[in-house]
Amino acid sequence: MRYVLDSSVAVKWVLEEEHSDRARQLRDEARKAMHQLLAPDVFPVELGHALTRAERQGRIAAPDGWASWLGVMADSPRLHASLPLMPRAYALSSKMRIGELVDGSHTLSLCAWFPIFFVNSNDRVWCQLPSQLSLSLGSGCDQ
Repeated sequence: MRYVLDSSVAVKWVLEEEHSDRARQLRDEARKAMHQLLAPDVFPVELGHALTRAERQGRIAAPDGWASWLGVMADSPRLHASLPLMPRAYALSSKMRIGELVDGSHTLSLCAWFPIFFVNSNDRVWCQLPSQLSLSLGSGCDQ
């Protein structure tokens, strides 16, 4: 199965958070070619932001942040150009009227190009999306 991966899931591969076990299971299954992971090309930047934020919050030691980024990128999803996604991303963000969707809409808009599911870790936002587009690590949106 193909999944569009949000960086909020990939960061759980290296940080111990709620549902990290499920995120790692998805990664491990992708390593075994059970799934194909896709993401917009902003994924590495979003991942870096999440890891440096975790450093500032004391959830990861600063020396470990870069090594964690490299570790996640070793299993990076296949990246797709984000600029062509912008019209669809903007329309989704505007239609859903959710401020948090502005960044994630690039990721979600990639779903419109492929017969795939979106996977992220934020039930509060993504449970409001059509169920056929959303698979959350949390229990609220599971398929």
